[in-house]
Amino acid sequence: MTSPVDPVEGGKAVEEPVPVDRRRGWAIDTTPLRNPHYRRLFWGVAATMLGQQMTLVAVPFQVYALTGSSLLVGVTSIVALVPLIVFGLLGGAIADAMDRRRLILITSVGAAVTSALLAAQSLLPGGGNLVVLWILTACVSGFAAVNQPTRSAVIPAIVGPAGVPAANALAMTVRQAGVIVGPLLAGVLIGMGELFLTYLVDALGFLVAALLLRGLPSLPPHGVEGPLRLRAAVRGVGEGFAFLRTQPVLLMTFVVDIVAMMFAWPQAVFPELSETRYAESPNSLGWLFAGVSIGALVMGLTSGWVSRVDRQGAVVLAAIAVWGVAIIGFGLAPTLWLAVLCLAVAGAGDMVSAVLRSSMLQLAAPDDMRGRMQGVFIVVVAGGPRLGDLRAGAIASAASVSVAMVSGGVVVVVAMAVVALVVPSFWLFRASRSAAEARPGSPAPESGEDRPGTA
Repeated sequence: MTSPVDPVEGGKAVEEPVPVDRRRGWAIDTTPLRNPHYRRLFWGVAATMLGQQMTLVAVPFQVYALTGSSLLVGVTSIVALVPLIVFGLLGGAIADAMDRRRLILITSVGAAVTSALLAAQSLLPGGGNLVVLWILTACVSGFAAVNQPTRSAVIPAIVGPAGVPAANALAMTVRQAGVIVGPLLAGVLIGMGELFLTYLVDALGFLVAALLLRGLPSLPPHGVEGPLRLRAAVRGVGEGFAFLRTQPVLLMTFVVDIVAMMFAWPQAVFPELSETRYAESPNSLGWLFAGVSIGALVMGLTSGWVSRVDRQGAVVLAAIAVWGVAIIGFGLAPTLWLAVLCLAVAGAGDMVSAVLRSSMLQLAAPDDMRGRMQGVFIVVVAGGPRLGDLRAGAIASAASVSVAMVSGGVVVVVAMAVVALVVPSFWLFRASRSAAEARPGSPAPESGEDRPGTA
């Protein structure tokens, strides 16, 4: 029996998995970092995350400083969301139609240039220009919408099917570290009057990422040769949705996340809680905003077990149910420390769900569809919380924060039970069988075995 071939190294056998030390069973699995190509990808993510999170703080700060209007701060969020949706879908199709290494480099350089222009506009007379700021914010969002799904789509080709969950856990953990450290550092720099430097860190991060990613091998999708045909890529968006309709397992990875975010995303009620229920607690707003990310980071650092999960669909449903229960607890929490603890538990559940859902997409989708599926993933991840903010804010205003959070958490828990009953292929999805079916020449499962649905 021949060893499986590494698609990146082009003929070299993939290393056999190393037995897991029981003492390290809970520690994050760093095995993918032994792969030099994945190390470049990982440090590229790390280089960009800090600056991206700093920019996410700097842009609304600058808009409010220029206009004094919270409404225009909200409009800025929509300005960023529209290109994220458009280019997230189109970028995924482009990633399935050209060399993905080249696309990552183009978008990384484009994001670096745009972030540098953001830094330059902050030096304009009057502290900047709102229209210029909106245009550049839309451009940054568009580049990120293409860059992120492309980087996710290349992971299976670089680390192989067995390494996908661990690689995702590593990437998402460093993202969560950026989510915590980036805003704190941005706050310090902005407080010192260094808005220019805040944007410049983002530009330098993308530049470093581009230099690192230059060392990757060519990564064309399977069966794709020749130059990019934009018209074909646009048609590919429709083909991606047509494909998704035939794949219940893949479709449900998006549905369950939309349900979790739309009904139980808590961020919209943080300002009200900081001014009312937790008004006596110091820095309550900061702790509330940090709560979910703290839990996600801790889970990421102890995610060794996640990379070995085989029943991924079942664990995703359980993790999202944990998210729902934790949000119920958050809605009822009488003290700040208990509220932050509940948010941290919710963040841990969301981290497990995100790692496994991304892995399911990368393993169950064929290589020539991975870019489009990751594009949809980015749109869902970005759009779900915004819908959740709208729902939570409306119910909290009409009734109370507790009603908004408890009702949403209950809906999430019930919905996960319904999915398990109505879509058994999702509940029964196994990573090992999906990877075996995706491997050319692998035998089909024997009759009587549980199959991971039509995916």
